[in-house]
Amino acid sequence: MAERGVSLDHARLNRWVVRYSPLIASEAKKRKQSVAGSWRRDEAYIKVKGQWTYLYRAIDKYGNTVDFMLSEHRDEVAATAFFKQAIDHNGLPGKVVIDKSGANNAGLENINILIFLSGLLYFIDILKVKYLNNIVEQDHRFIKKITKPMMGFKAFHSASATLAGIETAYMIRKGQFANNQLPAHHQFIALAV
Repeated sequence: MAERGVSLDHARLNRWVVRYSPLIASEAKKRKQSVAGSWRRDEAYIKVKGQWTYLYRAIDKYGNTVDFMLSEHRDEVAATAFFKQAIDHNGLPGKVVIDKSGANNAGLENINILIFLSGLLYFIDILKVKYLNNIVEQDHRFIKKITKPMMGFKAFHSASATLAGIETAYMIRKGQFANNQLPAHHQFIALAV
């Protein structure tokens, strides 16, 4: 912006991120290419107001981002909400690999019950294999690399918006959109318009 003669302070840029990142992330979730039916699910820890919050993330077996959600709690309700959101955007997976977390297992069991109650004779396979989840653990590194220098966030809504922008940029970098042959900034502009 300085090269173009526009004077901006960091607070204005932060307000833009908080205001526009969720909108761009929502559009990105609609436009991204479909993901594989085998998901890996885990959470990363993010500090907000000095308290740990949980960034729920899922990727497919090829490393493509399925979905993400920031939550103040790591419990059955949050896990169920995350899986509902991920299924709404991506359809039903064939199997989900999770860690030994009881909350994740309970959340997936709730989803299986909801699927059964809706009349479908379909169940999501739940695998608790520690080493199959390494791909999502490694995928967290990109998020941590960007958020660690920030030393935490001051408000939950700004943390959620900022992380939505970071995740969207990471999806562009991974090439998850149909126009992935274009430069990254052109893909971003296509999402923002």
